[in-house]
Amino acid sequence: MTPILAIDDDLRAFVAAKPVGESAVFDMSALIRLDTAGAWLIDRTVASLEAQGVKVSYEGLKEGHKILLDKVGEGGVPKPTVPERSSLYVEVVGRIGAAVVAMGLETLTFVEFLGHVLATIWRSIRHPSRFRLTPLVHHMEKAGFDALPLVCLLTFLIGAVIAQQGATQLRRFGADVFTVNLIAIIFLREVGILLTAIIVAGRSGSAFTAEIGSMKMREEIDAMRTLGLDPMDMLVVPRVLALLFTMPLLAFIGDIMGLIGGGVVAVMQLNMSPAVYIERLRAAADFWTFGVGLLKAPFMAIVIALVGCRAGLDVTGSAESVGTQTTSSVVRSIFLVIILDAIFAMFFTAVGI
Repeated sequence: MTPILAIDDDLRAFVAAKPVGESAVFDMSALIRLDTAGAWLIDRTVASLEAQGVKVSYEGLKEGHKILLDKVGEGGVPKPTVPERSSLYVEVVGRIGAAVVAMGLETLTFVEFLGHVLATIWRSIRHPSRFRLTPLVHHMEKAGFDALPLVCLLTFLIGAVIAQQGATQLRRFGADVFTVNLIAIIFLREVGILLTAIIVAGRSGSAFTAEIGSMKMREEIDAMRTLGLDPMDMLVVPRVLALLFTMPLLAFIGDIMGLIGGGVVAVMQLNMSPAVYIERLRAAADFWTFGVGLLKAPFMAIVIALVGCRAGLDVTGSAESVGTQTTSSVVRSIFLVIILDAIFAMFFTAVGI
């Protein structure tokens, strides 16, 4: 019995010598036993010779040895896998089902996080020493006061645009005097709060995710837990309460600036005096016209803050994850804000408000 290493050296030397001719014959008639290692050496040699353009054949090959060589050859070159193609209907239904399941899991996770935040707030009410006043004031300044210039500018411009477009269209029917009614109803009930919420979601919601995500990436949140500090008390609750307190104020100021923008256009384009504009506003808008928009503000603030904070806590240990979660939080916040606004609109319409 020849050692396997000696056979390996002989076969390597044979291949390295580059045999002359277009064919090579392996005489297997004297071969008594063949194991997997020997079959693999023969298969490797045959593959090397065929790569050099040499055609290899066997003589005196027993049936059992042939089966073993074929199996070893099949194992060395895996067969290409052909993916199973399902019908378009099955693929579409599968994707819809996966999206529904993912949405359901996301909803359950969001509700669980909301419950955790509410439990933490209740614990802070029962034990006021746990409440963090300084972070609350800090985030109220960042999310509220610092956002005022942007909210005022954009709501003023949107109010002016609505008034200009409304006056242009209503003039065709001789009803341009109702432009004030259009501004009051559209801006106070829908556009003012919705525009403010989108600005806050893109500005403050993304900031919440980036701040908490950076702390998560640097393992500062783990350090807080090691020191016995609850990240919900330190990071989440102050941000949620700050946005809850400041969002109605931002919506109120946004409504006022939108009405002022519409008034400027009404005075310039409709030759309406400021006194007449204010009088028509009072006639067009009652308490609920103004209150419906403000009533939506706390709910939208909670949604934006929860989505932003939860996305920050979901950050993993990479900078790419911070960017991904920040983008995701903005998209989810705006989506949920619009859905919430639609639900409120249908509800108030159903109850006659």
